[in-house]
Amino acid sequence: MCSMMKSPLLRGVSYSLILKLPRRYILTKAEFLHQEHDGKVLKIPEPHLDISNFCDPSKTEYFSSNIKSRKGVGNIHRIIELNNELKVKTNEILRRELIEEALKIPNDTHPVPYSYGTNAKVIRIIGSLPKFNYDPKPFDKLVEGTNQYRMKELTPLAGHKSYYLCRELADLEHALIRYVVQRLVNNGFSLISVPDILHHQIIECCGIPTSGERSIVYRLDGDKHLASAAEGELCLSGTAEMALAGFLMNRTFTERDLPKRYVAVSRCYRAETAPIASEKGLYRVHQFTKVEMFGASTNYQSEDLLEEFRSIQEEIFGSFNLHLQVLDMPPHELGAPAYRKYDIEAWLPTRQDFGEVSSCSNCTDYQSRRLNIQYTSQDPLLKDFAHTVNGTACAIPRLIMAICETHQQEDGSIRVPPVLRPFLSQREVIKPGRNVTRFTKRAKALTDHISVDH
Repeated sequence: MCSMMKSPLLRGVSYSLILKLPRRYILTKAEFLHQEHDGKVLKIPEPHLDISNFCDPSKTEYFSSNIKSRKGVGNIHRIIELNNELKVKTNEILRRELIEEALKIPNDTHPVPYSYGTNAKVIRIIGSLPKFNYDPKPFDKLVEGTNQYRMKELTPLAGHKSYYLCRELADLEHALIRYVVQRLVNNGFSLISVPDILHHQIIECCGIPTSGERSIVYRLDGDKHLASAAEGELCLSGTAEMALAGFLMNRTFTERDLPKRYVAVSRCYRAETAPIASEKGLYRVHQFTKVEMFGASTNYQSEDLLEEFRSIQEEIFGSFNLHLQVLDMPPHELGAPAYRKYDIEAWLPTRQDFGEVSSCSNCTDYQSRRLNIQYTSQDPLLKDFAHTVNGTACAIPRLIMAICETHQQEDGSIRVPPVLRPFLSQREVIKPGRNVTRFTKRAKALTDHISVDH
């Protein structure tokens, strides 16, 4: 039985009921409950939310409009009501409710995309449309029947929307990772290896819900992993952004040390599905490898840092000779944490349309107020909350799709972009391997074996 159950305050209370307590209550009250400080208790800081700003009468209409335009669930009027009640009497239950309500309010929206309404704005076109004198094949057809890729009949083995990349495509994946990481490190980024399993509160502090019908987060079994989960639940991370943000939790930088730039390679796990045909196959999968950029800055550096991240993305994807468009996203596409977000889409010839391959966001102080990431200026006693910026430098599946479709040849081979050839032993062409008998038989035998066992 967990040490929490030994507390006189909670004796006789079931574990399932404990998990229904207000978010953060279990962990922030750890010391009061006499839990041992043996590393098992995750010390999530109390969120430093700007309640006075939320309750400013001159901004009530703006907050209501911002919540609506971003399709949020916050209630600014309830926050004002609770704050007024707390001015009359001190009440811990009301205080916790006020925090919970304030946590639902999305970040402010940059004034430029705020004016877009519901449409994204194309702000840049990169490269030219690829031309073919034959009918190009979609990625799945291009590699169908080869020993380089498999996605069919994998549900009994690895679950829905899983895949294998083999031989030359596996080489291409690792070439992309090495190339992108090398570019970022040369640009002053610090490489960090991050965990792919995180406490659910770290993920929620970054603005991603881990429960509810709309959650795309995989949660691990709380009973089985209770001790290591620090009296809460562990989740599979959807992006290295969250692990990097958690890495900086409770950190205080000096102004001269900012901005900080980090890069991480991780597996990403997402439970999202897409009913539309255009997002089937490798385009939307439940787990994939991604190279992520993450930055922490002062409150006056983050807009420039976002533009820097976007410029790096444009240079990387442009170096693969892809046709791209850069979008400034409207409010309803920002999620809760982003102040401004750019998407980069690559042209997929067989769809005759663009598909998203990357994004970058300025989250200002949304995450840092929840994770207590601060910095000091000239007066070390005066602190400000840092701003956080994130961006995808390379999401493997979609990038491989775009490269293969764009650079396919009539014989089914794929010309390797010149910048990747040094990472592929100077290979210029990926030829379609057709000797699939052993690969297919082995995969089918394993699938059949699992099906029989179940």
